[in-house]
Amino acid sequence: MKRGTAIQLGTYGIVCLAFLLVPSFVDDAFILNKYARYLVLGILAVALSLSWGYTGILNLGQAMSFGLGSYCMAMVLKLRTVPVHTGKAGLPDFMVWNNVDTLPWFWEPFHSMAFGLFAGIAVPVALAALLGWFVFRGRVTGVYVAIITLATLVVVNLMIIDQQRFTGGFNGITDLAQLEIFGLTFDAYGSSSYYLIAAALTFCLFFALAVTKSKAGLVLQAIRDNENRVRYFGYDVAFFKIFAFSVSAGIAGIAGMLYTIVMEFASPTFLGVQLSLSVVIWCAVGGRQSLLGAALGAIIVTGMQGALSESETFLKTWTLIMGFIFVVVVLFLPKGLAGVVEGLSNRVFGHGDSSKPEPNIVPDSLGAKSEAESLR
Repeated sequence: MKRGTAIQLGTYGIVCLAFLLVPSFVDDAFILNKYARYLVLGILAVALSLSWGYTGILNLGQAMSFGLGSYCMAMVLKLRTVPVHTGKAGLPDFMVWNNVDTLPWFWEPFHSMAFGLFAGIAVPVALAALLGWFVFRGRVTGVYVAIITLATLVVVNLMIIDQQRFTGGFNGITDLAQLEIFGLTFDAYGSSSYYLIAAALTFCLFFALAVTKSKAGLVLQAIRDNENRVRYFGYDVAFFKIFAFSVSAGIAGIAGMLYTIVMEFASPTFLGVQLSLSVVIWCAVGGRQSLLGAALGAIIVTGMQGALSESETFLKTWTLIMGFIFVVVVLFLPKGLAGVVEGLSNRVFGHGDSSKPEPNIVPDSLGAKSEAESLR
């Protein structure tokens, strides 16, 4: 194992362990719930970092996968909430109010917790794979991908709002039961839910890191740098892009399910444009080419927003302060906070000598075949 990789794994492990130890020092249930929400948003930032930072796909519709995962979990928990089963066959309350007589066919499978957990990942992945097939097979790149993903997000958001009879409309799905798995109850304000979310963040971080360190991850980074070169060497660029796009959607779906657990409702705002743009900002602040940096960027930014917006001193100016911080980071820290840490690490540990250029993953010259063949 290379020294840099060992240091990276150690850093990831220390940070994740710190997350898991938080309940040992926090007794306030409200604060613990707030920290859990920050960690969930960190998972969402990891998802975007994988597609944007490592593959070069700027997905402005990342909240779509997040919201779909959230609604899948909400549907399961809603059907388990006995007090709100006011209609025939245990209809959810908002369906009764909208004169729905029977439970829709697409709600029926969500009586099963296993299916709900599966759907929370599979639905975002399937939709991302379908969208990616049309976009990347058509060799759509750059800003056009961002526009298409944003437009798809808006369409899905409007569909959920419009189908009020089946989705709750603007109100979303509320009055949910607590998640119970294998006899364990995950209270939104208890340490059990926090540990679940911290463990999920740890898993997503190391899983995404494993993807980036694999041969497929090397190809993804080569596509980010120059996809025409990668295509010249015989790789199916569209396939790898669809793969990264789908894996990113699956991670976002996990984040969405966890967000429903900790928030105790699902809302169309979870599929909003504002959230999608916020994720881009979090990744830019933390460092889009660092999975851990993106997660910490989300946690730091949302934590600062919460602290400033709740302060009487900065109640009217907190948005201006946050905007100023974003501008400063973009102008002076193009690699985000992770870039600063990386620079200091290089000086302290003496690796990553900037005077020696890094070898291209895909070589410039046709004769340098050895490096390209190493990807095969």
